[in-house]
Amino acid sequence: MDLNLLVQNILVYALPVLFAITVHEASHGYVARHYGDPTAYVLGRVTLNPLKHIDPFGTVLLPLLLLFSTYKLPGGPYILGYAKPVPVNFGQLRHPKRDMVFVAAAGPVSNYVQAVFWGLLLVLLVAIGFREPFFMSMARAGIQVNLVLAVFNLFPIPPLDGGRVLVGLLPRGPAYQVARLEPVGFFIVLALLIPGFLSEWWISPLVNLSASVLNAILGPLLSLLR
Repeated sequence: MDLNLLVQNILVYALPVLFAITVHEASHGYVARHYGDPTAYVLGRVTLNPLKHIDPFGTVLLPLLLLFSTYKLPGGPYILGYAKPVPVNFGQLRHPKRDMVFVAAAGPVSNYVQAVFWGLLLVLLVAIGFREPFFMSMARAGIQVNLVLAVFNLFPIPPLDGGRVLVGLLPRGPAYQVARLEPVGFFIVLALLIPGFLSEWWISPLVNLSASVLNAILGPLLSLLR
């Protein structure tokens, strides 16, 4: 890959990835505090300071590897990453089983909100005729990164957010069985991700659906501003 293109791609994705992951984790901590668990707040993790959330591998190295790897997932390429998980003591939540759903869902919801903001930025740039490629690419990257992170984290296997949402919604018996998967959940996700099953049957369809919904929301706005 050309060195100039390499540097440009890093700069285009750096800010969207950093914001996507930082806001995702801070949202977990904020909602946990709202429902009674101050653990993340006390440890200084309810903050938009990215230095408090960065994981050297998950936030920096993994996105770079996926961005420039010659191996592309089916339906990809996708940029995935993660930060240091925000500590949550579910036992301190006022209604642990119910509130777990809101705490877990806060991260993916924050990514969908960020995708809308990046989409609004893209609409604004088009509406005012500002077609500078770098900023247009960054806005598109912001949409893509946040939709992928939201969809990936909603996969219903703990320790992903979707798994914890599922545990909170299921009756106590089935919830216990799903929760028992948490120690091996990461390996299950990897086993589905590497051969492309997770990408083909979960990430790609739901990202496309989410993008269609976003286009349906932003399309009329762009027509009005033109």
